Amino acid sequence: MTLPQILSCSLVAAMMAAFVWGRLRYDVVALLALLAGVALGVVQPKDAFKGFSDDIVIIVASALIVSAAVARSGLVESALSRIAPALRTTQTQVMALVFTVAVMSAIIKNIGALAMMLPIAYQLARKDGKSPSVFLMPMAFASLLGGIVTLVGTSPNVIVSRVREELGGQPFAMFDFTPVGLGVAFFGCLFLGFGYRLLPKNRQGSASLDQALDIKDYVTEARIPANAPLSGRTIADLRKPADGEVEVVAILRGGKRRQAPLPDASLKAGDIVLLRGEAKALERVVAEGKLELVGQNRPTKTEGSLDPARTGEAVVTQGSVLAGATAAELDLHARFHVNLLGISRAGERFTERLRDIRLDAGDVVLLQGDEKLLPERLRELGLLPLAARSLSLGSARRRLITGSVVLGTVAVVAFGLVPVAVAFFSAAVLLLALRALSLRDAYASVEAPILVMLAALIPVSDSLRTTGTTDVLAGWLAQAGSGLPGWGAVGLILIAAMAVTPFLNNAATVLVMAPIGAGFAKTLGYNPDAFLMAVAIGAACDFLTPIGHQCNTLVMGPGGYRFSDYARLGAPLSLLVILLTVPLILWVWPLR
Repeated sequence: MTLPQILSCSLVAAMMAAFVWGRLRYDVVALLALLAGVALGVVQPKDAFKGFSDDIVIIVASALIVSAAVARSGLVESALSRIAPALRTTQTQVMALVFTVAVMSAIIKNIGALAMMLPIAYQLARKDGKSPSVFLMPMAFASLLGGIVTLVGTSPNVIVSRVREELGGQPFAMFDFTPVGLGVAFFGCLFLGFGYRLLPKNRQGSASLDQALDIKDYVTEARIPANAPLSGRTIADLRKPADGEVEVVAILRGGKRRQAPLPDASLKAGDIVLLRGEAKALERVVAEGKLELVGQNRPTKTEGSLDPARTGEAVVTQGSVLAGATAAELDLHARFHVNLLGISRAGERFTERLRDIRLDAGDVVLLQGDEKLLPERLRELGLLPLAARSLSLGSARRRLITGSVVLGTVAVVAFGLVPVAVAFFSAAVLLLALRALSLRDAYASVEAPILVMLAALIPVSDSLRTTGTTDVLAGWLAQAGSGLPGWGAVGLILIAAMAVTPFLNNAATVLVMAPIGAGFAKTLGYNPDAFLMAVAIGAACDFLTPIGHQCNTLVMGPGGYRFSDYARLGAPLSLLVILLTVPLILWVWPLR
């Protein structure tokens, strides 16, 4: 090896060691590696920042925004709530959750799909009195499996597609991954539907915020507008979207109150219904019934505001001006320009209207106000904001808009009408312009550390190619695998990618392994497509540790899992992936 090759290889090895060490965050490690590459001369100064303008960064950022818009739209909750009553056994619940997550992950980023489905898993676990650990790890693994089905399902697929294009060929199309990915995902999810029994039964997840504060139910008021589908329907129809988790405390009509109405009680346009239930269930009822929260439309906008309808939770403190007072007495909207949308108090059932409830220290209130001024208003009121939860009760549900934009994006990418980066960037901009997602939520959904890591790693990993290191490493692999048949060579690359991913990062693994895999194939005289597919699937399928992928990390605390729990379910799943992937790749992507 030449000196530049030794330096490039040593740089990547040191970077991997720093990732494993874990004392520095992965984006900082990538930036230090980029700086070291320039200092060592293996990365040219003119190429140092080319990663920041790479299409990969645009695609990943845009996909995160699209995922956030789908999550806010309530599309998935609405669809799954219709079949939830039929899911009576643990196995049917696991099956429904893992297949739903996998299908969603094929369309949107897998971490976004998993995050959207977690509340539903919690809801099913709470209703049946079991630990959510039964659902969470299978769902995380299903999100990884679903990501390998399409080009945009996971970052490794996008990166592999770019590597293929750089090698002189065409990039992989939207559904080039589907024949192999669909088979692996289907049988993998089928295994998870039975294999969840391998997980320990005594794992208890960390308490969620609502458990810690005992936020069990909110009380809110909603008006039935003239054009609402519930006009002329019954209380039972109103409660149906929440699967009975919302209670109608009273109906206010013409100045008269009807307390605890029966399920067959009819509703009329103009009625105000006093609703009680868990926040997410209330969201579904308000969205499905197209109800108007009382007070929601009172203006809170200030000039220049980008998102005038931000909603936030806060706790009434001992010294708050709300303690011991009612919203009507304080004239909350006129004096502080905020709207009271809900109140929650542990162990108490409210029957009066929101404006007449006398608040106590410890109550949790749901307030709506101007995006820029709401934090300041909370301080003035002496309220403690709960920034850890995001509730959208009362926000507009742009389901039709979001669904149409996502389907349109998938269609134009599938038919190759526009490049992937342009399609997803356009989708993100459209969703923002149509207010399907607020700018605040959009910026919050873009994971800057991931984007920075990708941008920094692109020139670092490319140094392996420019210095000829990939050819040397491919030659070593060719010598080691010279006696292997074609399926053995593909399997070797697949296993190598799966082995590296837990310690590096799935995107970084592809950036390093894809050129090596392509060089390995060229040395053996094979078509590199099969080896690039093996790298993509191997990098995406980390089932052995909680640290190799964000989806695995996300469920560790809530599921109460230990490090060793992942291998109990992940090891047999990894073996199944290897046994399925190699023959499927060879069938779809011939070696010669």
